[in-house]
Amino acid sequence: MRILVVGSGGREHALVWKIAQSKLCDKIFCAPGNGGINQLAECLDIKAGDIFGLLEFARKEKIDLTVVGPEAALSLGIVDEFEKAGLKIFGPNKQAANLEASKVFSKELMAKYKVPAADFKIFDNPDTAKKYIEKIGAPCVVKADGLAAGKGVVVAKTASEAINAVTSIMQDKIFGDAGKKIIIEECLTGQEASILVITDSKEVIALASAQDHKRVFDNDEGENTGGMGAYSPAPIVTPDILKEIMQKIIYRTIDGLAKEGIAYRGVLYAGVMLTKDGPKTLEFNVRFGDPETEAILPRLKSDLVEIMLAASVGKLSKIRTLEWDSRACVCVVCASRGYPGNYPKDKEIGGLDEAAKLNDVVVFHAGTKKSGNKILTSGGRVLGVTALGSTIKDAINQAYRAVEKINFEGMHYRKDIGRKALK
Repeated sequence: MRILVVGSGGREHALVWKIAQSKLCDKIFCAPGNGGINQLAECLDIKAGDIFGLLEFARKEKIDLTVVGPEAALSLGIVDEFEKAGLKIFGPNKQAANLEASKVFSKELMAKYKVPAADFKIFDNPDTAKKYIEKIGAPCVVKADGLAAGKGVVVAKTASEAINAVTSIMQDKIFGDAGKKIIIEECLTGQEASILVITDSKEVIALASAQDHKRVFDNDEGENTGGMGAYSPAPIVTPDILKEIMQKIIYRTIDGLAKEGIAYRGVLYAGVMLTKDGPKTLEFNVRFGDPETEAILPRLKSDLVEIMLAASVGKLSKIRTLEWDSRACVCVVCASRGYPGNYPKDKEIGGLDEAAKLNDVVVFHAGTKKSGNKILTSGGRVLGVTALGSTIKDAINQAYRAVEKINFEGMHYRKDIGRKALK
């Protein structure tokens, strides 16, 4: 099979790495790819959001399966266009992608189909939103309605922080049109887990659980990011808790979409808070999580291409069970100084070969580019340094051993990835 992967981050590198291991795979293309992906796939000068450019390439090159990484391409309707052209593609269509592209759509769907989640109110006027905050006080959560690259959520500890968030999102328009509407919701407490499933709208297969670290600094301090590291499995997700999440959150959501006339095919990611009142949904993503994918896929022994192909054509029932490595996996993100704000680029990265030589270590590239024989930084999250270990503690130690071999000017990483799991 000739396979096209769309995207350029650490998630896409992990997908390409896993796809390359499939007995079904003959050739991989990636658009646009990055400095690490080009060791496994032919990288294309086509942006992830250039749907018609990608479609033209897929037709011309007789691509057998396209796998979409980023949410923006899904929300633009890449799946609809490929399916119209009779091409196989893994991911939800534009309507289904609204589950992530519009938090208002998502919250209203959850309320209608009794999916447990935080109480919320929707606002399209900043003054009304601010008055509401003054009335309810803090803590509360302020969310931009649209896509904001994982940064459109502010967990406000004080009312003034929440009011500033409303100003930034709705009046200063830091996320553009994504902030035309906002949601203000109750602040849930507990531990957060990432639950990813693959579905063809009828059958559902859960992937291994994971836990992400959203804040930029140790001890969950600082701003929210796209994710500073992850580990799998998440010990807090016991078999009983997973069963409850599947029944009350995953199945109700997929069934609810079906009742709305929307068939969901692809990966569904639920960010779940394990509260004292049971699991509650924080958010849905309509694609593989990043960096969770980098911690989950190294543990998957089954053929990922077989699974994605079956889901894309509505035949997931043919996949009985998935086989998993019993070992734990930890991914530590190395970021540029200043991320998630402004950061420098074009810093040379050293030590990649030394890190990759360590046992059970894979270094996934996220924001990198190749320049001659050098690998340079080109993004906020630069690398996902990933290691397997017989226990989470072993995996943590091995991942940090690898991190210590790597260097670039201004490199920043959290020192406590996976520590929660040891408790």
